[in-house]
Amino acid sequence: MKPARSELYIGLMSGTSLDGIDGVLMDLGSSPPWRSLAHAHQPFDPALKRTLLALNTAGPNELHEAALAAQDLVASCAQVVKAVCARGGVTPQQVRAIGAHGQTVRHRPELGYTLQLNAPALLAELTGIDVVADFRSRDVAAGGQGAPLVPAFHQALFESPKDTVVVLNVGGMANLSILRSGQAPLGFDCGPGNALMDAWCEQHTGQAYDEDGAWGAQGTADPAALEVALSDPFFALPPPKSTGRDLFNASWLQQWLTTASLTNCPAQDVQATLCELTARSAALATQAFAPMATQLVVCGGGALNGALMQRLQANLPGVAVQPSDARGLPVMQVEAAAFAWLAHRHVRHLAGNVPQVTGAKGPRILGALYPA
Repeated sequence: MKPARSELYIGLMSGTSLDGIDGVLMDLGSSPPWRSLAHAHQPFDPALKRTLLALNTAGPNELHEAALAAQDLVASCAQVVKAVCARGGVTPQQVRAIGAHGQTVRHRPELGYTLQLNAPALLAELTGIDVVADFRSRDVAAGGQGAPLVPAFHQALFESPKDTVVVLNVGGMANLSILRSGQAPLGFDCGPGNALMDAWCEQHTGQAYDEDGAWGAQGTADPAALEVALSDPFFALPPPKSTGRDLFNASWLQQWLTTASLTNCPAQDVQATLCELTARSAALATQAFAPMATQLVVCGGGALNGALMQRLQANLPGVAVQPSDARGLPVMQVEAAAFAWLAHRHVRHLAGNVPQVTGAKGPRILGALYPA
C-alpha cells in the first residue's frame, strides 16, 4: 500500500449506459466538497460494447466470453488511469489506490448476487497502483441491494444546511439520493435512465444515443403508453430497491410496445415517451419521498440530454433543476469520483454503504484490495 500521507485516489466507472470508461483523480485529504484534479474518458470499442451488452443475458460460452471481456475492459481502464495521471501531473507512485467498479452484467440481489466484470489483479499489474474492487457484493451478502452506493458521497458534496436536496444520477438506470440536513441520506433506483432511449435511438437512427434529446424532442409522448410503462410493478415497490438491464432491457421494451399498442407508432413518439418515462418516474419518486425538496441536482449522461432536463423541470415545477456542474463537479465525473471515495473508505477501514439505503443489516467495509 502507498504511504499514509498519500490521499490521491483514482475512481473508474463504466455504467449500464455502456458509453465507455470515466476516470477521475481526486485529492481526498481535504474537506468536502472535493473537486476532481483530472478527468479522462475512453469510449468502448464497438466490439467490446456488443460483448458486454450480450453478457447481460444468458448466451453460449458466456464464462469464457466474460473472462476475455474483463481483460479487455481492464486494458482500457489502464489506459484511462495513464491519461488521468498525465493530466493530473502525478506519477502512479503518488496515487494511494484505484477504486475500480467494473462493468455490471447481472444484478440480482433478490437471489443474493450482483456481478461486475473486472480483472482487478490485472489492473494492479498494468498500473502499478493498489486496486480496490468488488464494492457491491459485501452489501448484498449482508442482505442489502448492493446499490445505490453513492448517496453518502452525494451528501458530502451536495448537502444544503437548510434545504432538502435530491441528486438524480441518470446513467443506463436512474437513481435518487435524498439529502436532508443533519440526517442520513436516503436513496434508491427509481427506474430506467438512458438505457431504453439509447436502444431505441440506435435501432432507428444508427446513433448510439439521442444527442441532446433532439431526435426524440421532435416526437410527442403518448400519455396512455406512459401509464402502461409506469404500471410495471417495479415503480410501486418501496425502497430499498435497485434495478438494471435484468429488468429494463430489449425484452421489456418490446413487451411494452406490444402492450401499449405502439408497434405502428412513429419512432420519435416512442422516444419522446421513453424520455417522459425517465423524467416522470424520477419526479414521482421525488414527490413521494422528498416532497420538501427545493433542488434537483442531475448528474450522469442524462444530464446532457436537454429534452430530459426540460421534462424534469416540467414535472417538478417547484424545484430548481440543475446539472452537477453548477455545484462544482461535472456531470460525467460524479460517479467515478464516488468510487474513488469508496476506495478511500476501504483503505481507511470505514463503512461505505448506508444501511437505510441498501437494506443491509448494518454498515460494512466495501470492496477487496489488490496490492500493486
